[in-house]
Amino acid sequence: MFKQVKSALFWYYLYKFRKRVILISFLLIIALFANAIYDDIIQYLTLKEKLEYLEIAILIKWSIIIFNILFSISLILTLFKSSETKKVEKEVIKKNKNNDIIKNDGNNSSKLTKREESFLKKDLLKNKADTLVER
Repeated sequence: MFKQVKSALFWYYLYKFRKRVILISFLLIIALFANAIYDDIIQYLTLKEKLEYLEIAILIKWSIIIFNILFSISLILTLFKSSETKKVEKEVIKKNKNNDIIKNDGNNSSKLTKREESFLKKDLLKNKADTLVER
């Protein structure tokens, strides 16, 4: 049963973050291909006896590899932070909407009464039954 739970969690997170997983896989494949292409370039340059370009080739190879690995690491580190920040942003947007409703700029022709404003400011409206249960 533990294996089934592990498998379910794995597939859940794989589905949830599939775009990032695909991007990370793509970046790591590019890093591997950079090494293979570098080997071909080394063979070509040695055959043509243009050894002065070997320095440029090795710098380009390692810059591609290091960039891809660092970008992959940053994607992995921000994988779970993005969902937390979205929740916080949604809460802030909800609060701002309530504040915008309460603030009447005068652009609206209908103004809220004091009683309506008091209802907007309350988090939860309680009926008589709720107040009796609390007692």
